[in-house]
Amino acid sequence: MNKLLGVYMTVLFSIGLGACSSRQNDYSEFRNLSPSGWIYDDTLSFITDIADSVATGTLTVAVRHNNNYPYSNLWLELTRRSGVQTTSRDTLNLRLADIYGRWYGNGFGATYQYSDTVHGITRLSRGDTITVRHIMRLDTLPDVEQLGITFVSTESN
Repeated sequence: MNKLLGVYMTVLFSIGLGACSSRQNDYSEFRNLSPSGWIYDDTLSFITDIADSVATGTLTVAVRHNNNYPYSNLWLELTRRSGVQTTSRDTLNLRLADIYGRWYGNGFGATYQYSDTVHGITRLSRGDTITVRHIMRLDTLPDVEQLGITFVSTESN
């Protein structure tokens, strides 16, 4: 009886560890922006590093800003390239605050993070380059601290 219980517990423990393992095709990376501001021509570049050659999932952009950010939204241009071919270009309007100035993002202290899905299900290839730049109507955008890209695979291992 004790031997059967031991085998049963080992199997349950192994299943639990398998459920806790990260998916190999998930990708997340953040870039720090200059404390003096995000310059209009400063394009952030991310090279996807996933295990499979192609994966399907959800692409999300996240922005971390401080309480002094002077606008309620942030316009971004996101471009994805596979090799030398541009596969998609999206213009995103991230609404960071409501009409009363309350931030939508979550955070601690004076820093907030807001995330938004770029579009529905996306096919992403290993080595794709994703570039992001702000397209606000000013040269230097203040109080944006970091910008990140997250890809969550819908495929299970």
